[in-house]
Amino acid sequence: MVANGSGQTITLVIPAKNEELNIGAVLSRVPEVVDEVVLVDANSTDDTVALARKLRPDIVVVYDDEPGKGAALRAGFRAATSDYVVIIDADGSMDPQEVGRYVALLASGYDLVKGSRFMSGGGSTDITLLRSLGNRALVVLSNLMFRQRFTDLCYGYLAFDRVRMQQLGLNSRGFEIEAEIVAKSAMNGLRITEVASFETPRLSGSSNLHALRDGVRILRTLFRERRNGPRIPVPAPQMANVTTFINLRDGANPQVSFTHTDMHLEVASLARQTNDFENRGP
Repeated sequence: MVANGSGQTITLVIPAKNEELNIGAVLSRVPEVVDEVVLVDANSTDDTVALARKLRPDIVVVYDDEPGKGAALRAGFRAATSDYVVIIDADGSMDPQEVGRYVALLASGYDLVKGSRFMSGGGSTDITLLRSLGNRALVVLSNLMFRQRFTDLCYGYLAFDRVRMQQLGLNSRGFEIEAEIVAKSAMNGLRITEVASFETPRLSGSSNLHALRDGVRILRTLFRERRNGPRIPVPAPQMANVTTFINLRDGANPQVSFTHTDMHLEVASLARQTNDFENRGP
């Protein structure tokens, strides 16, 4: 089913561990534009999975024995079958109703759309002073290292083109997976933008995030990816057919796609490139 108007299917990946008190509220707000929901269960000892299946019988459940949020997300990515993948937390801190805004930007040509709590229209009633200061320091550093203009980094509401993300070879095991996605996308020239998002406190329970420990892991990830450099080979230029050039000469505005290893470039997107947020330094 494709109900989002973009012509692309959408998978929502939700990592969870002992979230039976929260998962119901999250699933009840999943918009109809989502075609597939993948729940990655990290050995929950409560009724997270049973409740999820009761509320959404078509949910895909993946059991992950490897510890860490990064490991869970990678398992979810492998199970996803849609064109676009969106990831949110299972604790109720992220609103699934925002999915449409992320997907709209993917459909306009971006490879990665990252939520930001610190741009106009975004916000957080959950972030602590320590986490806020740490996040801002990492944002400044990542912008310098990867020549970007990000306003947020340590926030897990992300959406991306599944095929492009598969090419990056993600390998993080913990919370640093979000920084790895952003850093590798920037290093490989993927089109990145941000969208305003609002974070609220988790509905119930306590977070497994440790600000100092996970901050150090994120810092190491940024330096590692800067050192490793690009991973995706630069494709050879592709020639358009004669009819395309005639149409352009005659002033038409065709929506023409050129395919090379699952990468689609639309002629209509060329006019937007000078105004792109992504991959632009100060």
